[in-house]
Amino acid sequence: MDLSPIGKAVLVAREGRRLHAYRDSVGIWTIGIGHTSAAGPPLVTPGLALTLAECDAVFDRDVVRFVAAVRAAVPAPLPQHAFDALVSLCFNIGPAALGRSTLVRRLNAGDAEGAAQAMMLWDRPAALIPRRGAEQDQFRTPYAVALPRARRNDAAPIAVPDGTAPARPVARRTVPRSPGAPPAVPLPPEAAPTWLARIRAALGGRSGA
Repeated sequence: MDLSPIGKAVLVAREGRRLHAYRDSVGIWTIGIGHTSAAGPPLVTPGLALTLAECDAVFDRDVVRFVAAVRAAVPAPLPQHAFDALVSLCFNIGPAALGRSTLVRRLNAGDAEGAAQAMMLWDRPAALIPRRGAEQDQFRTPYAVALPRARRNDAAPIAVPDGTAPARPVARRTVPRSPGAPPAVPLPPEAAPTWLARIRAALGGRSGA
């Protein structure tokens, strides 16, 4: 799997574009779209500046690392919205933290809703809580049902690139769910191991719908 155009647009909105070096909320020198020296060149130092083209090129190079980290941490195929949400989380907390997280343990055990809840464990500093809530919503909700927000309390979802808006959802039969549970979506028809089927079902529906 790879980061979708929608996933990329919302991640850029969450990180923001800054063409001059600055200290982030925990004091780390940062530039561009959430780029720090830990991600590789350029080394971020006071006074560093990027052009817009350089900023986007650095992001495109950086994000490959986080996509690969999500693939490695969660071998099972995921719905695109859930995969994109994990890349957004990983971009913020780092590949090592994602790999050893309660979220990944629960997801690989087939507990997708428990994994969604575990996203909110990464709530420091407190300024990250609205972002984390939006990532949780993105993880749970198919793009055909609702587009993601940069932060949960934002008035409107992120505007997606031209031609990448999801198709209108088709009518389908779904199993009843408790109030507040994520919307159901049908699974692909191919057979899957039981543990993989449990992950997909918990993230949105079941085959045969």
